[in-house]
Amino acid sequence: MAQKRAETDLLGRREVPAEAYWGIHTLRAVENFLVTGRTIGSNAHLVRALAAVKWSAARANADLGILDEERASAICAACDEILDGGFHDQFVVDVIQGGAGTSTNMNANEVIANRALEILGHGRGEYRHLHPNEHVNAGQSTNDVYPTAVNVATIRAVGELDEAMSVLQQAFARKAAEFSSVVKMGRTQLQDAVPMTLGQEFGAFAVMIDEDRQRLREAATLVHEINLGATAIGTGLNAPVGYADKAVGHLRDKTGLDLVSAHDLVEATQDVGQFVHLSGVLKRVAVKLSKICNDLRLLSSGPRAGLGEINLPPVQAGSSIMPGKVNPVIPEVVSQVAYEVIGNDVTITMAAESGQLQLNAFEPIIVTCLSDGMTHLSAACRTLAARCVDGITANEETLRHRVENSIGLVTALSPSLGYVASTAIAQEALRSGRTVLELVLEAGLLERGELERLLSPSHLANLRPVTAEGDSPR
Repeated sequence: MAQKRAETDLLGRREVPAEAYWGIHTLRAVENFLVTGRTIGSNAHLVRALAAVKWSAARANADLGILDEERASAICAACDEILDGGFHDQFVVDVIQGGAGTSTNMNANEVIANRALEILGHGRGEYRHLHPNEHVNAGQSTNDVYPTAVNVATIRAVGELDEAMSVLQQAFARKAAEFSSVVKMGRTQLQDAVPMTLGQEFGAFAVMIDEDRQRLREAATLVHEINLGATAIGTGLNAPVGYADKAVGHLRDKTGLDLVSAHDLVEATQDVGQFVHLSGVLKRVAVKLSKICNDLRLLSSGPRAGLGEINLPPVQAGSSIMPGKVNPVIPEVVSQVAYEVIGNDVTITMAAESGQLQLNAFEPIIVTCLSDGMTHLSAACRTLAARCVDGITANEETLRHRVENSIGLVTALSPSLGYVASTAIAQEALRSGRTVLELVLEAGLLERGELERLLSPSHLANLRPVTAEGDSPR
């Protein structure tokens, strides 16, 4: 029979597995929140952030004489092990939970306390030597620990998403350079417009992603403001004088992040506006990614009955009934991630709006939605780059033929022929099926040399130099 140890809380006595580093508070939370089957241990950024916050709090408490150096050092050593990837399996509370993150904070307190007890030579659960609340949580409340950890975790996730978007941006930029001389017809409202190059089309994708990377980094600056030291509602009750400054300073050094204490801790403890703003930027990223994927699917549609201008790399068979069919599965999966992020934005909006008075109790769903969105977007960007964009090829003959036979060419002649004459040429080309070039030469409206100049790829597409870096000109 598995060994047990007894622990007590305000509700009474319970037995927990002897080998567990978590305790009675975590046990009750596990029993209460049977929601997703995913534990907070699955969010490595959040677990590490919690350890960094507890490490910083212990150091600040030692500086101020609240904790003796022996206990503080043991707590910090336990936190360092978690920061190095240890004990994440002991963070067992469901990611969606009531209590404004209290269960997450208590899970961290208990794991850190029990590991620190071992470091000090005691057994797990021997809290008279080092207690989860009295020592690990000294000078703290869930209401400043949890939001601070969420901010730190979010900053890390933003950094990973930015890197993944950079990979995709560079992939599109390389294709822009590769296709820089491939002329094609541009379209507006799905109708023939004016010529451009395929390089310009892919270059625009790179610029779109670059712009969103800039917006993402701007949004992340707001998340660097934290409320550590605010304790329950922002007044700092039960935190010693000087604790907030010391704790924030230690956390800044421990994480290497430019964290700052909020100007008004009461406001910072109840407001989650920074997450609403960040979620809006994630939705912007998602919308643009899905738009790009829609374009890739449309441009590659066919192979015979669609546009067929580009070829996406075949990555798997597309049908159980239609032999030889290949589907654009990578753009499809990226769009589905985008739909998830857009839906998450609604959830985050409602959770932010539903906070009452001095605290928002719904940060667990906010951090879950943000974390899922950024994790999935990061994977989607890398997958799109590696499994799709890098292998795209152009059907240059198809593109050339469509340009040469397009009525849209007449737009380039309009400044020389005038709008009325150009309209007549366009109507006759459409009626007869003949090319604009043939009709203009036959009517003697322009000399061949001038006509060829006006219809040259460089003039038609108004070409500008394209680089492989994909830097935005704006």
